[in-house]
Amino acid sequence: MATIKQFEDLEIWKLARELDKKIFALTEKDKFNKDFGIRNQIRDSSGSVMDNIAEGFGRGGNREFVNFLSYAIGSCSETQSQLYRALDRNYINEIEFKESYDLSKIIITKCGSFVTYLNKSAVRGEKFKHRTETNNKQQITN
Repeated sequence: MATIKQFEDLEIWKLARELDKKIFALTEKDKFNKDFGIRNQIRDSSGSVMDNIAEGFGRGGNREFVNFLSYAIGSCSETQSQLYRALDRNYINEIEFKESYDLSKIIITKCGSFVTYLNKSAVRGEKFKHRTETNNKQQITN
């Protein structure tokens, strides 16, 4: 498996970026674009998915990354809920809803799987790479 050196290499971030682009395009449609509340909220939540993945990765530790992945999952779920609102208000059609909802579902599933992987990993992250068990115990007691 290739080493991930930057957040842009993560498949989940790439998928989140695709979701954000898809949501932006949908919200540019006339009726949707005029409802500033939901338009801004769904844009913010879909953008937050990719931002939280990037920020978690940038923290350099698995625990923090897991935290931010859970935020990304929450933002993705919020986007799903807003998609229902957009559908109910006839801002998007069933096909647009399904495509966006299904992509968000894939992101949630993959983020969840990544959380499981990180929680089981013996590697604790880049910022802890050079710490030994003795160093860790000393830091906890200090």
